[in-house]
Amino acid sequence: MITRFLWQGLSRNLRLFVLLVLLVGVALPVLNQLVPPSQPLHVPAWMLQLIGKYLCYALLALAVDLVWGFCGILSLGHGAFFALGGYCMGMYLLRQIGSRGVYGNPILPDFMVFLNYKELPWFWHGFDQFWFAAIMIVVVPSLLALALGWFAFRSRVTGVYLSIITQAMTFALMLAFFRNDMGLGGNNGMTDFKDILGFSVQADSTRAALCFASALALALGLVISAAVVGSRFGKALTAVRDAESRMRFLGYRVEGYKLFVFVLSAAMAGVAGAIYVPQVGIINPSEFSPANSIEAVIWVAVGGRGTLIGPVIGAFLVNWGKTYLTGALPEVWLFALGTLFVAVTLFLPKGVVGLWSQVRSRGVTRKARVPA
Repeated sequence: MITRFLWQGLSRNLRLFVLLVLLVGVALPVLNQLVPPSQPLHVPAWMLQLIGKYLCYALLALAVDLVWGFCGILSLGHGAFFALGGYCMGMYLLRQIGSRGVYGNPILPDFMVFLNYKELPWFWHGFDQFWFAAIMIVVVPSLLALALGWFAFRSRVTGVYLSIITQAMTFALMLAFFRNDMGLGGNNGMTDFKDILGFSVQADSTRAALCFASALALALGLVISAAVVGSRFGKALTAVRDAESRMRFLGYRVEGYKLFVFVLSAAMAGVAGAIYVPQVGIINPSEFSPANSIEAVIWVAVGGRGTLIGPVIGAFLVNWGKTYLTGALPEVWLFALGTLFVAVTLFLPKGVVGLWSQVRSRGVTRKARVPA
């Protein structure tokens, strides 16, 4: 029954796109592990790491699109949920180091020894087990979204005011995580990871597995999002987006719809951050920066809001441009990003996917006019 619910929400194009994501997640690791480096088809380890990052960004963009594109909630704080998931994974990875750290303490991470911690803080207990960390990766961002959404939606905070609240939330968390007494690494954050599930983080085989895990998480995110959007619940979501006051007049509990999709989106962002951390090897308070959340909104706008496929494409396009420009012309990147957002807002309100749909519809219209 659950399988039928998940599968029936997928359109033909979306099914093909999910299969494409899975194909990328399988093909790249295989080409890295089985093809010799001397062959032209060999995929180097740095490329696996880069594509893995892009896949995590795409899952974050999908989470933003779920609340913004289908429910009308413009969240400028999803970077906080992404970072919280990353910190939960970072805590697990630090607990796996044990006595191999610089100070050789089997219990306390190196930064706690340096800061003269006498014992492990209470909220670190349990993170030496992967199953516990996996639960926290989903629960911690979800609880934050539940608390914020409960008060905001019940108070009927909407529009730009809700966007400001979410942005203030991530900025406040960034300032809090910069403090050393938080017990989470302070300004330096967490790094020097060694193992994940008993395998070396630096090994090419582990990077291949993480790349596949990123693709699998994105594919599952697409399937779940499509199932939610394509259901009767999803139709109500779009109605809330287009005419919230009318939905209230008809007797719908709008707060419940908003809260559910907001919590689900936060959980997806947390999973993206958790898979992202072992691939980049570090997590610090800069991930809470409001600029990161704004970038995620730009990915959605460039790809196409309310399309599911569009945010994934937008995340890849914008981050590929960022990778290229920050290497060739680093001082130009921020100007290019701002120009891109303005251009998309003015000339491509439906994003890249919407542009393709417009071109295709015009072609069909011209073909229909020819016989006449």
